[in-house]
Amino acid sequence: MLTGAASGIGRATALRLAAAGAELYLTDRNADGLAQTVADADALGARVAEYRALDIADYREVAVFGADIHTRHPAMDIVMNIAGVSAWGTVDQLTHEQWTTMVAINLMGPIHVIETFLPPMMAAGRGGHLVNVSSAAGLIALPWHAAYSASKFGLRGLSEVLRFDLARHRIGVSVVVPGAVNTPLVNTVEIAGVDREDPRVRRWVDRFSGHAVSPERAADKILAGVRKNRFLIYTSADIRALYTFKRVAWWPYSLVMRQVNVFFTHALRPGTAPPR
Repeated sequence: MLTGAASGIGRATALRLAAAGAELYLTDRNADGLAQTVADADALGARVAEYRALDIADYREVAVFGADIHTRHPAMDIVMNIAGVSAWGTVDQLTHEQWTTMVAINLMGPIHVIETFLPPMMAAGRGGHLVNVSSAAGLIALPWHAAYSASKFGLRGLSEVLRFDLARHRIGVSVVVPGAVNTPLVNTVEIAGVDREDPRVRRWVDRFSGHAVSPERAADKILAGVRKNRFLIYTSADIRALYTFKRVAWWPYSLVMRQVNVFFTHALRPGTAPPR
């Protein structure tokens, strides 16, 4: 069962699983994109047993979807929480709605999926695997990511606890921490208080995209990590290196991240005075 199947990492992972012959249960709130993924999975010879456009932030929608599935298939083997949204901004620019949306979709959404699909897996006694897609922003202090990081750090913490809670049921838990991935999210991320059409901003967004890995490469990394029962699954070496730097050299890391924050702010708000 996989969320976020309409685009990006979710779509790429669904199609990799389809090519491997998995029976798929897919969801996304983008109905058209979801239908396209289903059609492409069918073309690969996979069986998409159930799919539905829904909002994972709505517990009732997730619960009804799960109940419908469980009448015919008592338990999943793998559950993958991939759906997510992003918004960046400084505290004075982020709206209350942006804060609550990050938590509702990126943290409560996976929780809704977990409370719907994990108990039947535990009861079935067959083992399995849970995959939660967090972010590099769930590991390190990326500039302007406070709202997004709140949700992604939360998801990483939840995953760490479940890694041990579910071990007795032979259910592995992995948390994916992507850095830059070239998905539609790159072009749709909300940046509070910034004009996305400003050529200077577009230049930095394009530079970010050029540094990003493909969704297919990210999907391959995820599936390889699941096969090895890895807890942290990186999609690029830079994030692994930066997280290691943070853990072993806190003070140098702090100095570097302060300068990264200044650089990031100047890039997105040209003319901003540096801190004194």
